[in-house]
Amino acid sequence: MSKEGRKKGIVALAAAGCLILIYICTITGITSIPVGEINRILASKLLGAGAGAVDAGSEAIIWKVRMPRVILGFLAGGGLSVCGAAYQGIFRNPMADPYILGVSSGAALGASLGIIMHGSGGFAGLSLTALLAFAGAFATVFVVYHISRRGRTVPVASLLLSGIAVGQSLTALMSLVMIFNVQSMNQIMFWTLGSLNGKGWPQVMLAAPWLAAGAAVLLSMRRELDIMLMGEETATQLGVDTERLKKKVLISSSVITAVLVSVTGIIGFVGLVVPHVVRLAVGPKHRILLPFSLLFGGTFLVICDTLARSLSPSEIPVGIITAAFGGPFFLYLLRRSGKAGG
Repeated sequence: MSKEGRKKGIVALAAAGCLILIYICTITGITSIPVGEINRILASKLLGAGAGAVDAGSEAIIWKVRMPRVILGFLAGGGLSVCGAAYQGIFRNPMADPYILGVSSGAALGASLGIIMHGSGGFAGLSLTALLAFAGAFATVFVVYHISRRGRTVPVASLLLSGIAVGQSLTALMSLVMIFNVQSMNQIMFWTLGSLNGKGWPQVMLAAPWLAAGAAVLLSMRRELDIMLMGEETATQLGVDTERLKKKVLISSSVITAVLVSVTGIIGFVGLVVPHVVRLAVGPKHRILLPFSLLFGGTFLVICDTLARSLSPSEIPVGIITAAFGGPFFLYLLRRSGKAGG
């Protein structure tokens, strides 16, 4: 078998493993449901086969609660990871993540305003809180980009520093909002920890097309991202329009991240740790790095969310689980890399 064929086989095997994982996490939960009954429910819903005699409560749990939640977890983890891989490529910095330009801070401020407004309106499957979170996230990236511009160019260092400065300022504003609205503080804090609780098919249908479109755009730039690893000046000499590439990566990644954050809240470490681990395993070539980041990012978040809803009757926000796993593991990777380099 050729090298190309082996790579395709590995991707296919990884995708099959993800499908098996989705099935395992769907049958796992606090409420015990016989596997045979779960299989009948899934066969009925996915294949149109007769479900036979199944409990209505079990059907609701599997099809309306667990299945969309698992799929949304996969989309969110995959989306954050593929954005993290793209950012790390464009910034040539393994510490870059989807929130590096202040996306999380803008989303948190928007969500905080939505929560204290107690609005009941919504649009396209998003509540008022989610809509304001999306607007805050995307507006923050827009502001950071224009602050960083130097004529017709946008230096990477300026982007990073502007993102940090704007993000900190928005975090301070969110803290003020919480201080003056103590009654909403717990709800705001829970949102910032990230959760898939209460999410269903409308959120899946909203996130899926944006992720598919954004990931396709990022994958189409795989060659340019590979060349950018050699440095911006070298990439320009090799014919890459680096400013256009930055815009495409920033817009695509920001849209994906803003949509996901507006639906799930802020889920940290996924977009930082997963691309780093995948890069160590398969190398820096974005043709392989991006799809594997999507697959393993989705897998990682699904596992974390299954633990979040299964470890305790009182659900743990999934952002706590990802931080508990991601933080120490990333420190281990940094220590290992330091030893290898030293």
